Amino acid sequence: MAPLLAACVSAWRNPVVCDCGWRPAHPPARLASLRSDPTSPPSGPLAGNQGQFPIVHNVTVTEGGTANMTCRVEHNDNTSLQWSNPAQQTLFFGDKKALRDNRIELVRASWQELTISISEVTLQDEGLYTCSLFTMPIKTAKAYLTVLGVPEKPQIDGLTKPVMEGDHITLTCVTSGSKPAADIRWFRNEKEIKGAKEVNASGKTFTVRSSLQLQVDRSDDGVAYTCRVEHVALASSPHQATEVLEVHYAPRVEITHSSVFPQEGQFLKLECVSKGNPSPDPVLWTKDGGELPDIDRMIVEGRELIITSLNKTDNGTYRCEASNHLGTSSAEYVLYVYDVPTTMPPSSALPTQPTTPDIAFFDPHGTKSAATGVVRDPNALEQSGPDHALIGGVVAVVVFVTLCLIIVLGRYLARHKGTYLTNEAKGADDAPDADTAIINAEGNHAHAEEKKEYFI
Repeated sequence: MAPLLAACVSAWRNPVVCDCGWRPAHPPARLASLRSDPTSPPSGPLAGNQGQFPIVHNVTVTEGGTANMTCRVEHNDNTSLQWSNPAQQTLFFGDKKALRDNRIELVRASWQELTISISEVTLQDEGLYTCSLFTMPIKTAKAYLTVLGVPEKPQIDGLTKPVMEGDHITLTCVTSGSKPAADIRWFRNEKEIKGAKEVNASGKTFTVRSSLQLQVDRSDDGVAYTCRVEHVALASSPHQATEVLEVHYAPRVEITHSSVFPQEGQFLKLECVSKGNPSPDPVLWTKDGGELPDIDRMIVEGRELIITSLNKTDNGTYRCEASNHLGTSSAEYVLYVYDVPTTMPPSSALPTQPTTPDIAFFDPHGTKSAATGVVRDPNALEQSGPDHALIGGVVAVVVFVTLCLIIVLGRYLARHKGTYLTNEAKGADDAPDADTAIINAEGNHAHAEEKKEYFI
């Protein structure tokens, strides 16, 4: 019995190597007291150890962060606590450090609590940690340490600058190192659009890839496409990457004018609004297919054509043309200069003219739909339309006269329908020759039935 007692005393001093089966929490004096009276009931620590249990909680930490592992015991009787890692290596026994790892530190050690910290946590630190309470028998509790893998900042591939209008491109966003797998979202400016997601496992982490297929339009020029990576380890600050598209496209041209009803002596400004990338600068102004006739009054400033004082000779078709290396576009404006009215109508009868200039689109006549409520372009008013009521009356009279003539002619033909004989035919029955037939016909004329006609 003496060797066993000596071994247990040694185990109390070095509990990590205790293998005697005796509870290592009592000092030799207490052991001697128990040995002197083995029949006495246990008191103090021995009386309450059956109700002691260690309490732990699972911990989640981001890779590179610090994990605090806490083990608590209510109403402890000075029994020692111990933390072990997933490989069952003792980290701390009470306040004594057992594993040489500089990342593991003691935070708090008492009879009721043992808290340690693991800094710069890696994915290899993840697993089941054990807190042991050295009662008889030993009681344990296990806490799982979850390590979140932080996804890397994303990159967008597949974009070349510039892109031509009509091209098909595929934008690809890739992030790796996430645990669990990250989520990737696409945005066109601030509006979310859907991409095709693909997830691949690489050890304990995941690589996530998302693709976005586009047919580039001129409306994509200057648009920002953003790939956003969201993950529980990133909290409220997700990683993202952004690419701004530069789209080259052929120009489109339209003409705006400053006056709705240009009159003699007035000022008129025509502006050639051209949109293209690269910018189609400068623009070319022509009149009726040739150069501008009066450069003293017709001034070209950038995209604008200014006519300082209008007169009737300015009537005609003005054309604006713009081009870049992708194509050419043009628009026309038909100008008609109105006479200055000799008398002005009452102000209450004057129509309100729009204050903003109308736009002449790709309509060579410059007219606009009446449904829009916009006054037709004055250039379409230079010829007054015919009187449709008069034309309709003339057509009706002609049709009526034609019908009357057809009816009269039909009745005339019906009244004169019959068989008519010549004089030779009347006496030809017994005549040997034509002369005799005529004589016979004249002789028989008296007996012939007279033919009467009556006209209604």
